[in-house]
Amino acid sequence: MRILIAEDEIATAKALKLLLEKLKYSVDIVYNGMDAWQNITRTSYDVIVLDIMMPGISGLEVLALIRKNNLTTPVLLLTAKAELEDRVAGLDAGADDYLPKPFATAELIARIKALGRRSENFDEQVKKIGNIALDSNKFELSVDNEKIKLTNKEFQLLDLFVRYPGHIFSTEHLMEIIWGFDTDSEVDVVWTHIGFVRKKLKKVGANVEIVTKRGAGYSLEGISE
Repeated sequence: MRILIAEDEIATAKALKLLLEKLKYSVDIVYNGMDAWQNITRTSYDVIVLDIMMPGISGLEVLALIRKNNLTTPVLLLTAKAELEDRVAGLDAGADDYLPKPFATAELIARIKALGRRSENFDEQVKKIGNIALDSNKFELSVDNEKIKLTNKEFQLLDLFVRYPGHIFSTEHLMEIIWGFDTDSEVDVVWTHIGFVRKKLKKVGANVEIVTKRGAGYSLEGISE
């Protein structure tokens, strides 16, 4: 697996490179946003790790360029900013995951591995329900000719709902399944991602929706005519 790490703290970037290379990953490191983007245009990566606060252009600006150019490479954001607004901004811009600083290297590696599975283990199966199709290979939601890309977490959520239509998932259950027991994320990350998925379902004209069951959780149901 080939990884790009864009981190302006040189010692941190070099330490991560050494650690990941010991695990047999191929790792490139850069120290600013412009070099990150230049590498991305030249090389195919399986995972991109971006520090938000970098000189030149920020990690968020690099992420915007990645998604603007229709690149679907999984992106993990590193940030010292832990406020909800900053997390939402990163996820809304197309990040697949984020990790606040300071972080444990073991957690970073676990998240990189999880994102890397998206590149390594393509699932050719296309799941369908109602008028939507969910492509596991492309991480793509479609209705007829309308298509939209999903981030890693958005895909995992919708894939779960599609596989179990009508089943009610509590917020806590979704946290356990999608983010894991040892995540540092707060429950509001579930609400945020549910909102993103709802918007994308509406955008493609889906006839199914994620319904809030007050006091219970969420389920995927057909839209009443």
